[in-house]
Amino acid sequence: MSFTVQLFQFFVSGLTTGSTYALIAIGFSIIHNATGIVNFAQGEFVMLGGMFMVTFHSVLKVPLVGAFFLAVFCVAIIGVLLERGPIRHARSKEILVLVMITVGASIVIKGLSMIFWGKNPMTLPPFSGETPLLFMGAAVMPQSIWIFGITIFVVTALHYFFQRTMTGKAMRAVAASRRSAALTGIPVDRMIFLSFTLSGALGAVAGIILTPITTTSYDVGVMLALKGFSAAILGGYGSMPGAVVGGLLLGVLESLGAGLISSEYKDALAFLILL
Repeated sequence: MSFTVQLFQFFVSGLTTGSTYALIAIGFSIIHNATGIVNFAQGEFVMLGGMFMVTFHSVLKVPLVGAFFLAVFCVAIIGVLLERGPIRHARSKEILVLVMITVGASIVIKGLSMIFWGKNPMTLPPFSGETPLLFMGAAVMPQSIWIFGITIFVVTALHYFFQRTMTGKAMRAVAASRRSAALTGIPVDRMIFLSFTLSGALGAVAGIILTPITTTSYDVGVMLALKGFSAAILGGYGSMPGAVVGGLLLGVLESLGAGLISSEYKDALAFLILL
């Protein structure tokens, strides 16, 4: 394999993981824009998406499409419970207090997941087989194509939602100024509720499409959250187009670093970017 083909292979692999980082980063941005906080439970949403998908599809034998939507729905409900419970009823609305609540929620979710699913990694079969496709000399796994396709669909749907629908425009108004939005009659609490719902659903989608190529376990959420957070910062925190660019860029840089330098530095790159 020539050096050029190797570089292209690393690039494709980086785009695959970078697509999931982009979805995680968008989840961070949606909640930040609505509330001003960093939701450190976002990584647990990703982990839960994979766990629920494995449970529904591999254990309960629910068909793939049905299991996909069930998993997304379950994690979205958990996002709702986080907002409706400790976030909304916190005595102090200081940003630091709310951020620490999400840290606590992350710890609780991880602990309950360990009790419910155990400590062993869980696998999910690829959506359409494991026979690689050759493209310009590089091997592209069918799951990678699913990841690209689903990510493009989700990003396009979100763009339409925020630009063309009244609810999406209302959420953007809350992101610009909660006080001004409230004065114009926009139900701010409802928009925050929707932001946590969307964030949970996005995290679930990322976890579902990533699990067939990496496996999942109760403790993967922390690292995925840090990488998604790094991607959001790389692209400009709070910017959804920036989150997409940052996620893809982080994935490519991570893949090139692992392939050309050493896989031991793969995770360190995200922390360097964060610094």
